[in-house]
Amino acid sequence: MSGTLVAYFSLTGNTRKVAEAIYDTLDEPKVIKKIQEVKEAVDFSLIFIGFPVHSHSTPYKVEEFIRSLPSGIKIALFSTHGSLTGSRLSREAMEHAVSLATKTKVLSTFSCRGEVSLEGMDVLSKSPEHQAWTEMAPSARSHPDEHDLHDAQSFAKWTVVLASQP
Repeated sequence: MSGTLVAYFSLTGNTRKVAEAIYDTLDEPKVIKKIQEVKEAVDFSLIFIGFPVHSHSTPYKVEEFIRSLPSGIKIALFSTHGSLTGSRLSREAMEHAVSLATKTKVLSTFSCRGEVSLEGMDVLSKSPEHQAWTEMAPSARSHPDEHDLHDAQSFAKWTVVLASQP
């Protein structure tokens, strides 16, 4: 196995931007693909997996992808979300994604804010259980920004160092 894969799921473009920033900092050989385009992951020694947080959880397509990975492969997870970084709401989906990776070795995780679609805001604002989130989400409008993308690149560099260790 050799090379690095950056696989991502993105509906609004936030996670794609972070995936591209990560990809740009990696050495060759490297590949970037939407999760639904990845046919086999066995050719990669490291896989970065990106997803948007949906209703405080991991999208089902991402869950399936993580569960389908070969045993022993090294992975790093990254997400975008409308919550404040570090809040319980921003951590829940990542914690869930890590719990799905039972056959793989999770080296690191990263999350940053991402602009929330107006449709998403409208739907979730009608649910009392999402009240805290709907108060946080509008301030994510300018994200991911340059600082977020720089942090994503630092995360990628650090993960590569971790992957090179036995």
